[in-house]
Amino acid sequence: MQKKQTAGVLAALSSAAFLGLAPVLGKLAITLGFTPFAVVALRTGFAAGILLLAISLFTPRYLYIFPVGLFGCMLAGTINGLGSLLYYLALQRLHANVGQLLYSLYPFFVALWLILDHQPPSRLTLFRISLATIAVMLLTSTPKQEIDLVGVTMMIGAAILYAMHLPINQRVLYEVPAPTVALYTLLSMSAVVVPAYLIFDRAWPAENVPWLPVIGLTFATVFSRIALFLGVKKIGGMQTALLGLAELLIAIIFSDIWLGENLTLLQWLGAIGLGLSLTLVMYENTPALSYSKKTGWLSWIRSPDLPKDIFGPYE
Repeated sequence: MQKKQTAGVLAALSSAAFLGLAPVLGKLAITLGFTPFAVVALRTGFAAGILLLAISLFTPRYLYIFPVGLFGCMLAGTINGLGSLLYYLALQRLHANVGQLLYSLYPFFVALWLILDHQPPSRLTLFRISLATIAVMLLTSTPKQEIDLVGVTMMIGAAILYAMHLPINQRVLYEVPAPTVALYTLLSMSAVVVPAYLIFDRAWPAENVPWLPVIGLTFATVFSRIALFLGVKKIGGMQTALLGLAELLIAIIFSDIWLGENLTLLQWLGAIGLGLSLTLVMYENTPALSYSKKTGWLSWIRSPDLPKDIFGPYE
């Protein structure tokens, strides 16, 4: 159990490191001339293609998934795809560090979604809601410019949708290995974001625009997704989301180095308050979902007749 937990923690932290680069690379790509629709379509489509090719060539057994699990991945991918569109549209309007701080509310929303699996809120959760609300007000406090309420709303909406897809994938991960879940979730995300680009945008960057940020974002997406779902499989969605707070540090450091974005004193206070609100989740008395749990809004995602050796020794 200790070995499994250690592997889960390392996977979650690795995912956070890659995800922390996403807003910086995404903002850099948008600044250089890519549209938000193009960024999300290119990075998701390329990431899904790379993962599909790698699994098909080296570990084809990971292509197998039972029908209900596939539908779960499709549902999670659709939700996360819509969230990705909101994320990069918001990133066009917000600084990368502020955007990532707002997006980091998602562990709190994970807890709220888990309430639907018969886990009621506690007094501590209500306190954390109040603290997070104050933190968001401070984060959006920019004396030298008006608050972009549209960008803030989009980023919080992206966090809500990202949080929703984690419990769904957690259910699928009870019976399916992380690479399989990552593959079909990414393919489903591509089925949302690529058509959105073709319908609403179709803009292509100029010939002299560097593609390095998009390429970096693509590989960060591949590695972060596999590590994310491995972490969810080993230690659960709530703890993986909590460890995802490391994204904040990565995003703030590299947005300062690459983009020259700095936080004001009030925004730093908001960042500290948000970090405290999210960190307090470790004191929540929230029971973890078990494989045998047959109640809750996601109890339908299970296949009791799935052969246990279908994937080989992937645990």
